[in-house]
Amino acid sequence: MAEAEAIARGAHPGLEVRATRPSGAPAAVLLAESERAHTVVLGAKGLGGFGSLLLGSVALQVVGHAACPVVVVNHVTTGHRRIVVGADGSEHSLAALTYAFDQASLRDAELHAVHAWVHPGPHALVSAAQDAAAKEHRQALDEWLAPLREEHPDVEVVEHVPDEDPVLALARASDRADLLVVGSRGRGGFRGLALGSVSHHMLQFSQCPLAVVRP
Repeated sequence: MAEAEAIARGAHPGLEVRATRPSGAPAAVLLAESERAHTVVLGAKGLGGFGSLLLGSVALQVVGHAACPVVVVNHVTTGHRRIVVGADGSEHSLAALTYAFDQASLRDAELHAVHAWVHPGPHALVSAAQDAAAKEHRQALDEWLAPLREEHPDVEVVEHVPDEDPVLALARASDRADLLVVGSRGRGGFRGLALGSVSHHMLQFSQCPLAVVRP
């Protein structure tokens, strides 16, 4: 604990740092803290993690049930000054966009908004339909971004609308980012699930710290 506190103070001398060692199960303690926190930050695996597991049980529990955004750090990347956010128009995605704009403004970073989609037909046979669908998806992304662009005129936004599986598109984009932001569930998520398939996969495949946000 003392070492962690020293690292935090050394990295940001002007930041107020308070170290505590509460009793209880780690996941339960962090979930309780999330009720009054802006963000919970944790590593992908703790001391009890198995080498073959890409995500520890504590991280998975906290990401799935925290009351605030959770940032999971598996790969540390700095210097890109780029934040990537996944967008699909769902309530959770709009919360992720809000968080991403705030982070981009605070960090003076470029924001890359990714709205990935997959055309249902064979690509070689539906080029005209594919172009029309791509235009519709780009218009949708413009609409989702418009109010946040007005709130954050300082943030430079780059839009990406790839015809590609969302997990692959976000994993590729995260390789050049300082932070990837996703909603905890997307449009295809089932209400009873704590995490959607995209957010769950990004916990494993993101190449930079991942922020999971819920409304």
